[in-house]
Amino acid sequence: MRILVTGGAGFIGSNLVRKLQKRFPQADIVVVDNFTSGDFKNLIDFKGEFIPGDISDRGFWDYLASSYSFDVVFHQAAITDTTVLDQELMTRVNTLGFKYLLDVALERWNAKVVYASSAAVYGNCPAPMREDGCLKPENVYGFSKLMMDRLAERYLKRFPEARIVGLRYFNVYGPGEAHKGKFASMVYQLAVKMIRGERPRLFKWGEQKRDFVYVKDVVKANLLAMEKDVSGVFNVGYGKGRSFNELVAILNKVLGTNYDIEYFDNPYDFYQNYTEADLTRSSTILGYKPEWSLERGVEDYVKNHLLGNK
Repeated sequence: MRILVTGGAGFIGSNLVRKLQKRFPQADIVVVDNFTSGDFKNLIDFKGEFIPGDISDRGFWDYLASSYSFDVVFHQAAITDTTVLDQELMTRVNTLGFKYLLDVALERWNAKVVYASSAAVYGNCPAPMREDGCLKPENVYGFSKLMMDRLAERYLKRFPEARIVGLRYFNVYGPGEAHKGKFASMVYQLAVKMIRGERPRLFKWGEQKRDFVYVKDVVKANLLAMEKDVSGVFNVGYGKGRSFNELVAILNKVLGTNYDIEYFDNPYDFYQNYTEADLTRSSTILGYKPEWSLERGVEDYVKNHLLGNK
């Protein structure tokens, strides 16, 4: 089996690469990344081939098409910084880059494509969010992901035999995200602060809710998407929104601390206040059932990955 992982040096991509390498030791795995939001340290144990490249460069895809062939493509590469306001840049990298990938993957390789979409496509739509429900992204990042989903729909009509699966990630956290700094998950940012002896800081008044999903569940969803004979878009979360105040309470319990929260004004006018995935479609069609509650996931992450890296 020949597998391509774009964005494989990034947070989710590198976790996926490690799992693929372990589960399919005979597979030929190739990773593509340009380190915009990835880090070489995430691939130290990778035994396959690494290719530096920009997914928004059509010439790069022409090179891949002429030099390689793959059975499965996991597309994780993207601008993931939701505060980027350059609309042309965001859509060129995320949406147009995805179009180039689909052209090559479907026309030249006949490969299955599993790509990262995002809960950002829902914006502040009512929760729980359903794949066929309200779609109103609040920022250009969410818009770029929505346009990717609609591109996938169009290509499925052009290529009826193709298999394209989009996974709408909710708030992913876990090992491998430290290099993202201030753009890492709130779980990471709050945990690191509290491990250092600093008070946690939250936007007023900490009751905003997120569907936090451990990266191990996200990797599982990707493998299910590869193995199942399905196409379409599926939510990947835990299926329950939890407040940031609850997250701090969980961290206090895991760390054995008792920090009070410092609240401050939210400077963003495009902020999602409540995300929660409806997992009905993911459960019934993909067979996806998350295993890691926020309590279990935070405990595993902090004790096994963060406490030794103060």
